[in-house]
Amino acid sequence: MIKAEWFYWLVGALFLMMAAQMLTDRGNPRRRGSAAFWGLLGLGFVYGTWVADGSAPAEPLGAAVLVMVCLAGFGLTGRGTGAGDPEAAARRREAGAERFGGRLFVPALTVPAVALVCAVGLKKVHWNGEPLLQKGSETVLGLGIGAVTALVVGMVLLREKRPAEAVHAGRSMLESMGFALLLPQLLATLGAIFSIAGVGEQVRRITTAALPEGSVLLGVVVYCAGMFLFTVVMGNGFAAFPVMTAAVGWPVLVEQAHGNAPAVLAVGMLAGFCGTLVTPMAANYNLVPAALLELTDQYGPIKAQLPTAFILLGCNMVIMYVFAV
Repeated sequence: MIKAEWFYWLVGALFLMMAAQMLTDRGNPRRRGSAAFWGLLGLGFVYGTWVADGSAPAEPLGAAVLVMVCLAGFGLTGRGTGAGDPEAAARRREAGAERFGGRLFVPALTVPAVALVCAVGLKKVHWNGEPLLQKGSETVLGLGIGAVTALVVGMVLLREKRPAEAVHAGRSMLESMGFALLLPQLLATLGAIFSIAGVGEQVRRITTAALPEGSVLLGVVVYCAGMFLFTVVMGNGFAAFPVMTAAVGWPVLVEQAHGNAPAVLAVGMLAGFCGTLVTPMAANYNLVPAALLELTDQYGPIKAQLPTAFILLGCNMVIMYVFAV
């Protein structure tokens, strides 16, 4: 049986290899901080195995996260130059793009294709009386197997014989994105903490006391605007959803107004996604593309998306009021 832990170990080993490369990069004045940041993350993927099965305490993981926050918060991480001439490397990339053209998308498309096969097809396959893929982890394993398959496909396509070159290229992209790469995971965790802490219940008490009884339109506006604002703060619509749904969506629009629950919740999530367009906290959507494209204005994507975000927010309010409640 192929276990999900193997994929996590592989990811951890990859981060550790990249951290070792960063440490030896003399062109990076913050190489020690960068190596420590990504090295701690790699160790966390490995150590987390024993935390999950209860054989090791979780406190070291928490301490590692705090150290990582300090490293990133105090600007102790940075981007190095790597080996060789950056201008020559850029020329090689341009020449490769012209040579291979649209075929460069094949490795990227391999990942979802293999993940789909694993999640749907291999999910039912058994080997020696056991499932081939660990039960409940088929999607994660599909993503991991797809990534490894895409690496092989990419190396064959580009006729690259050195796996270290792929690690080096990945490390350059990792340094470009920086700590923002981890914000979605951290913010999703924050949403779970808010939910467990009862933030949604407290917001529900405030909104039900403030909203006039029977005011469906005002309830729709508060739910959609709340999803928008909480997403702006948390950077993740999935983090905002349990808070605002427990506060307004379910008790006010579904139970009191007898709205169509699937429609109300679906449109509420779309309202949250409007907030994703306008917040730097949604780093994977807004800051990471600006870094990868080396834009002069890191907030350029957000500025371009502002009109669309507010127009769509208004449309979602109208759709919810007319069709869902």
